[in-house]
Amino acid sequence: MTAFVLAAVLSAARLSRIDAVVAESIAKGETPGAVVLVEHRGRVALRKAWGDRAVQPARERMTADTVFDAASLTKAVATAPSVMILVEEGKVRLTDPVTVYIPDFAAGGAEREKVTVEHLLTHRAGFPPDDPLDLYTGTPEEIFTRKLAQPLRSAPGARFVYSDVGYEVLGELVRRVSGKPLDVFAAERIFKPLGMKDTCFRPLSQPFPISPARIAPAEKRGDHWMRGEVHDPRSFAVGGVAGHAGLFSTADDLAKFCRMILAGGRLGKVRILSPLSVEALTRPRFYGDGDVRALGFDVATGYSGNRGDLFPPGSFGHTGFTGTSLWMDPASRTIVILLTNRVHPDGKGDVGRLRSLVASIAAAAVDEDVRPAARALAVKVPVAAREVLAGIDVLVAENFKPIAGKKVGLVTNVSGRARDGRSTVEVLASAEAKKAGVELAILFSPEHGLRTDRDARVEDGVDEATQLPVRSLFSDTRRPKPEDFQGLSAIVYDIQDVGTRFYTYLTTLGYVLEEAARVKVPVVVLDRPDPVGGVLFEGPPADPDKLSFTAYHSIPVRTGMTVGELAGLFNGERRIGADLTVVPLRNWSRGLWFDETGLEWVNPSPNMRSLAAETLYPGVGLLETTNLSVGRGTETPFELIGAPWLDGKRLAAYLSARKIPGVRFTPAHFTPSASVFNGRACGGVRFTVVDREALRPVALGIEIACALRALFPVDWEVGRFGALLAHAEALRRVEASNSPDTVVASWQKELTAFAEIRARYLLY
Repeated sequence: MTAFVLAAVLSAARLSRIDAVVAESIAKGETPGAVVLVEHRGRVALRKAWGDRAVQPARERMTADTVFDAASLTKAVATAPSVMILVEEGKVRLTDPVTVYIPDFAAGGAEREKVTVEHLLTHRAGFPPDDPLDLYTGTPEEIFTRKLAQPLRSAPGARFVYSDVGYEVLGELVRRVSGKPLDVFAAERIFKPLGMKDTCFRPLSQPFPISPARIAPAEKRGDHWMRGEVHDPRSFAVGGVAGHAGLFSTADDLAKFCRMILAGGRLGKVRILSPLSVEALTRPRFYGDGDVRALGFDVATGYSGNRGDLFPPGSFGHTGFTGTSLWMDPASRTIVILLTNRVHPDGKGDVGRLRSLVASIAAAAVDEDVRPAARALAVKVPVAAREVLAGIDVLVAENFKPIAGKKVGLVTNVSGRARDGRSTVEVLASAEAKKAGVELAILFSPEHGLRTDRDARVEDGVDEATQLPVRSLFSDTRRPKPEDFQGLSAIVYDIQDVGTRFYTYLTTLGYVLEEAARVKVPVVVLDRPDPVGGVLFEGPPADPDKLSFTAYHSIPVRTGMTVGELAGLFNGERRIGADLTVVPLRNWSRGLWFDETGLEWVNPSPNMRSLAAETLYPGVGLLETTNLSVGRGTETPFELIGAPWLDGKRLAAYLSARKIPGVRFTPAHFTPSASVFNGRACGGVRFTVVDREALRPVALGIEIACALRALFPVDWEVGRFGALLAHAEALRRVEASNSPDTVVASWQKELTAFAEIRARYLLY
């Protein structure tokens, strides 16, 4: 059953894309069925069920009112808010040691006396993920006594380890402080006041039991199906009521809870929590490392996949082992609830990817400008100082394991550099590499040469430092020759990409994969970050009939992928069949820009001289096949455009009036000393990036192209704009003087299809 009540600022067409991704997940056997509820600004936009509630012992269709074992949603919906109610009442302090409330908590050693209530809520108490199952025999009291005697795994507060153990303790804390078991306290203080009539622990044992027919079954326990019986074995062992698992609920009920949280603790006339309690419950807590949790919710950790790619940092949610999840975005006031019983029938389902896709689609359906609110929300999430290790650094740290004992060739240039300042050539030719049995035999250079100092054809040569032969991959041939692989047992690739499709190093990578596959030589790619971040991808995937040295594959202009991820995509989607190993980055996350990695900037090509240039390049670079200077032969390539015929004041005023996010426009005059219009005075426009997170460079490139078409239809040679755009329909619309929004819309269907392909190859 489906019910749409569409808010005015939520796109029904975009939201309908959820149908396809859920259907695909069911078809792949990742879950037998699913229920999705999306709410925006207090109004339900989507409430729908797909697939089956049960497939064994008999098939039953999923319904939107199905009751699910919520698993770890218990932590966020029952346990953490119950603790906050006790905080409001002055009965608990977050900074108090747990021993204040549970004196025997210290039985496992003196370190336990340092564990605070906040440590438990944020998974920083020093516990393991779970206590051993052999502790869970006898009565709940006997079980708890054994658990309290367990030593900590790490010092309290030292690190984040997602742990059921801590929330089991919190459930006991609620019981001891309130005098009521967690299930009774949460029902009286949260569920009943909110009208969450289908939310409870032990649904078959309630005064008014929930019908088993409405409950989604899990796996078998012994000779019977778990249906209304908690799936988690530890919660089951203590009777089905625990702080970490045991809650059952529906999408409708969970939406009421989420609505209350986004409304600052109130739903209608009922107040559950004070506004400041909700703020404390949901505020990102930063402890100096890369994992950010709120008291009851996930914010930015390895468990945050259900945020998707678009909701901003600072939004929050939780997942459950059985296949449940919820996410809330205060910036757009959007709630996304996905409930599945992916453990039915055999425990082998997996909805991790589905969670992310559903969240991204829901976020994309928000059809209003919430960027200021999203940026304000994201600012609340501190980012730890990172020391990202590039693939070459990881290779050294792992004692050259993927190439130990091998004779190798190396595709690189000066952008291949380790954190200690050595080039990758120096590292692979070093004594430590030789000790691991690595023999560096030949070097391969891409466009611009080994030193990235050439802007023309590159010839073969010899490396002065190592006296190794250097084979050019930018001369008569742009591929390694079969004889180049003779005697090699691996070929290594280490070049810094710029996150843009038409940067030719990506084509060189593709050609290396193809030729290595033909002669059955393994390829090892030393990964490097996408310097403009790995979250956003933008622009038209290249038309299949327009592939070239500047468009190796049908990927968008701005790729949003690392070179290692692209290697996997090329190898898989083009069915190259190379024996590929990617040495991954360490400490990198998709939201990081290059200047947040701690890696040294080296110009990856002669005219790519700054991160600002790289940020603008996917859009400004599109224009350089036309009769425009893009700043080559100036101090700031790709940060300005111009031509002798161009009126910079007029173009700057036109673009400024468009209010394009993230960039400012100022008139300029310059005389390039190289490339297009060498030695000729040009009028032009300079681009200043003022908000790189808001800037969409490919859309900027289209804005500029449409402006040139409108203002200078005779002077600007629009037909040449398609060379790097590589998308016939987009070019046709520019030529037809369509609006920039219409041009951008021309590739959205293809971009959505690419998103599904891209997701299969992401490593981070």
